[in-house]
Amino acid sequence: MKLYPIYTGNLMLDGGAMFGVVPKVMWSKLYPCDENNLCNWSMRCLLIDIGERKILIDCGIGDKQSKKFMGHYFLNGEENLDGSLAKLGFSVDDITDVILTHLHFDHAGGAIRWNEDKTDYIPTFNNAIYRTSKQQWEWATHPNNREKASFLKENILPIKEKGTLKLIDSETEIYPGISVRLFHGHTEGQVIPFIQDKGKTIVYMADLLPSTAHIPLPYVMAYDTRPLMTLDEKEKFLNEAAEKEYILFFEHDINNECCTVKQTEKGVRIKEAFALSEI
Repeated sequence: MKLYPIYTGNLMLDGGAMFGVVPKVMWSKLYPCDENNLCNWSMRCLLIDIGERKILIDCGIGDKQSKKFMGHYFLNGEENLDGSLAKLGFSVDDITDVILTHLHFDHAGGAIRWNEDKTDYIPTFNNAIYRTSKQQWEWATHPNNREKASFLKENILPIKEKGTLKLIDSETEIYPGISVRLFHGHTEGQVIPFIQDKGKTIVYMADLLPSTAHIPLPYVMAYDTRPLMTLDEKEKFLNEAAEKEYILFFEHDINNECCTVKQTEKGVRIKEAFALSEI
């Protein structure tokens, strides 16, 4: 098994939205912002190469949305999905499986793209099975008013229309060494992958834990639909991660790819931050 971070660019999001009830005077010490209160966040995906299968976890925001839409998020960075894959000797046609942790646009937008003449949407990964949870699919295709703007039908419906969708409804093993669990605080049925490699467990954090700055329990995004559930899920997961020495892989932390955590008198805190290549 080989693991590769796949960089698809960065986006800017309001720090208040990303840290919820935590005051700026506190969160800004952990994660800086600009004069407009905007923080820069990575859209870092993960490629798992197990030989015949090439599994990609999440796929960034994509490039098919309007300039007006993209302008709200101040996209930046030189990386993109195709370029990051090409640097490793892969293309989108090599991907056999895509795990979408959830269907918010910054995680699933890259799943679908325009055809050459921009008359139809087509799967970006033409040879891949797309997986997400049954709960998330129902949630996204019948969106609540709070999340409606994050679930874009052009990112979602073509997956099913093309017959490439496979739904997960509970904790399960996808392939040997790759299993998933479901979490429901951020959004219903968020899929969190657990990967066993070299005797270690690497967990793709998605929006359960967007960054190392979100490790302290009160640091919960205002985007979360059930913040009290997020608190409970975070606490249980972080205690488990500290006990079992999990490696946490971050999708949105622009400064840190991975970290381990430890128990302290203040609760679970970061132990060591490092790059995935250092494992």
